[in-house]
Amino acid sequence: MRHWGHGERAKGDAATPEEAPGAGERLLVRTLVRYGVRLRCTVAGVCGALGLVSAGEAGTAPAATGLLLPAFLACGLCLRSLRRPLPLAPRGALDAAFVLLIGLSQPFLGDGADLTVEAILGIAVITFQHEWATRPAVGLALAGLGAAAGALGDVLSSPGHGPEAAPLVAMLVEVSLSRAALGIVRSRAGAADRSAASRAASRREADVAAARRASEREYLATLHDTAAATLLMVSQGDGRDWSWLPMRARQDLEALSTLPGFETENVDLAALLGCVPQGGGPAGVRLESRVDGPLTIPSGPGLAIFNGVREAVTNVARHSGVRDAELRAWREGGGVVVELSDAGRGFVPEAVSARRRGLSGSVVGRMRTVGGSVSIASRPGAGTLVRWRWPDGPRDVRTPDIDGASGARQAEGAAESPPRSATGLPPTAVVRFLRGQLLHGAQLAALMISLVAQFGMSLGQLTANQGVYRPAWAQTAAYVCLVAVAAVAAFHLLRGRRIPPVVRRSGVSAVLAVSAVCAFTLAPERLTGAQDWAFGLLGWHALYLLADRPVRTFAAFLGAHVGINLLVVLLAGAPTVARSAAMGVATVSDIGFQLSVGVLVGLFHGMASTAGAEAARAEEMRTRERLHEETQRDHRERYRALTATTVPLLVGLGHGTLSPHDKAVRLRCGVEAARLRRLFAEGDAVSDPLLNELRACVEVTERQGVTVSLAVRGRPGEVPVEVRRELVDPVAVVLGRTRSTARVTVVWTSRAVHVSVVGEDDDGGCDPTEVARARGRAADAEVTVVRTTHGSDVWVTAGWQRPVRVRELAPT
Repeated sequence: MRHWGHGERAKGDAATPEEAPGAGERLLVRTLVRYGVRLRCTVAGVCGALGLVSAGEAGTAPAATGLLLPAFLACGLCLRSLRRPLPLAPRGALDAAFVLLIGLSQPFLGDGADLTVEAILGIAVITFQHEWATRPAVGLALAGLGAAAGALGDVLSSPGHGPEAAPLVAMLVEVSLSRAALGIVRSRAGAADRSAASRAASRREADVAAARRASEREYLATLHDTAAATLLMVSQGDGRDWSWLPMRARQDLEALSTLPGFETENVDLAALLGCVPQGGGPAGVRLESRVDGPLTIPSGPGLAIFNGVREAVTNVARHSGVRDAELRAWREGGGVVVELSDAGRGFVPEAVSARRRGLSGSVVGRMRTVGGSVSIASRPGAGTLVRWRWPDGPRDVRTPDIDGASGARQAEGAAESPPRSATGLPPTAVVRFLRGQLLHGAQLAALMISLVAQFGMSLGQLTANQGVYRPAWAQTAAYVCLVAVAAVAAFHLLRGRRIPPVVRRSGVSAVLAVSAVCAFTLAPERLTGAQDWAFGLLGWHALYLLADRPVRTFAAFLGAHVGINLLVVLLAGAPTVARSAAMGVATVSDIGFQLSVGVLVGLFHGMASTAGAEAARAEEMRTRERLHEETQRDHRERYRALTATTVPLLVGLGHGTLSPHDKAVRLRCGVEAARLRRLFAEGDAVSDPLLNELRACVEVTERQGVTVSLAVRGRPGEVPVEVRRELVDPVAVVLGRTRSTARVTVVWTSRAVHVSVVGEDDDGGCDPTEVARARGRAADAEVTVVRTTHGSDVWVTAGWQRPVRVRELAPT
């Protein structure tokens, strides 16, 4: 019994499927269920065959065979159910029939029948706890049935005598040890799963946040290249040829309604570059293309290069002063290189303002988002060369960590490596942690079984049989030596540490010495019998010492242990057939079971790798789902925010209901262009975000030929982004409708901030929808807006009072 209880424990350390939400626990339970069925069938087959040998000598082989063959058939059906699961009722009936047939065969197995039946039933009551891990009540009921079958067989084999209590108590102990060991190892696997899940959740949140930032940057870049550029051109022009505008406005609407980024297919960059528009607006650019195709790359980098080239061509048309440019693309190493050059007037890249989003956002920012780089070489009078470079290799385009760097720093084009993604990380750390937890749990379980067996059974055997040991003090010293080994191992394991190599080597040597002492100080005919307290115990001591070592090391120890006992038996002469069968049953039930448990513990290494990979796949799926949900939601919210003003303008311009020749339409476009520029500046990493967003609006107005003065008084403080939006929006409206001069003032106090603008309404009166929109949004954000008009002059003040904390109101 001691052996099975212990062996059971190793299985017990398996986890229960219903309670195992993590990949480690699930795989542990799955492995142990399959392992349990196979182990039960193996032990039943070997011990049953040895029992039939004894039955042949007693002349009861036919009766024993008639009972054991159906039991073996039930085992075979259970093995088959591992591939083709059976319904619960037939599977339970097979297990119940198995233990009943084994118990009833006891009267016909001859000498050693009790040992054979105890070995098979002992394994069965242990494995049932894991085979029926999701239904512990069934496992316990089958264990009770196994105990009852053993007692019934004992009564039938010895008429007139009641069942022996020792085997029943032994089975009870085995089931208890199995459950306890199961709890220990499963708790370790669960702890590893929870820890890995917590770390994965943190990485997932970081990945999702980074992906949302990347999506936001891509969306803003698209907004800059489409709606913002179109509205700005409309607001600046009069008397132009606007024939291109309707098509451009409809294309802008289509671009804004699609979700940017997160493409996973491959594209031919050469084909994409062949579709680059020849500039924007009425002026065109003649592109001389020299593209060595095909250039197949992931669509994320491909679209980033395409959109960047398109924006760069637009810049050539607007700013270079020439109408010719050269576009080249080729494969270099494992990546691609694209160059756009012109012989125009050139510029100083370092002098480009951070609020000029064409270069920093649409060209450089896009490539940094996908892990590529852009370099810009230009100087006044020497033309411009823009080079896109995307290296080959695995990259996570969802998780770049890019802040709002200055335009000069972005224009340098230094590529920034994206951080590692939770979905792309090899699960090495998770595997190591899970493996360590499983092995530590197995060591704790083996230690527990060793101590329970040593003090619960072996101590009684040692004290009750002092007279048969030669000498008795040697056996007692060996017992004390084992206690010392267990105490030293427990000192390390209970503190969560690994057993040091020197302690392991010393412990294994001491256990082998105990094996030799006990074997040579006990009569050969008594080895593996009731007086041999050490034979079935030493393997468990070796297991907690060698659990984290290769299985062959533990197998070598068991081989040496069995070899020592076999040597003692052979030195005394050849044993009888019955004695050999009895020793074989004891060896299979004790040493064979311990070896199988050692093999199971060895499987923890590979199982941890499988569990890590399974957890990584599951985490990747969860991350992808979250990314999809969050980016879809963000996109809907962004588009919804544009539907109030920007989208109606584009719809009107695209379908001819609004005319760019209309002064009011141009003013509305100017207001929206200022709002969009403020939106672009919202994510910049600057010390004073409010002033940065105001300057973005001012720059748009200055491009209309308006002279704007900006003054700041007081010490800047922190203002929530929602409040900044409502403080700046009234200013953007006034600036967008002004065509002469304007003055913007920001006043900071200890508890408030006020933003005011003085300008003129060039249309002779503010749009009522703008006033209602500003008032409604300001009320939501607790921003007060005061508008005063005097003729065509307009004075608007927006103020926000910082909430007073309760602690500040408390009396001093």
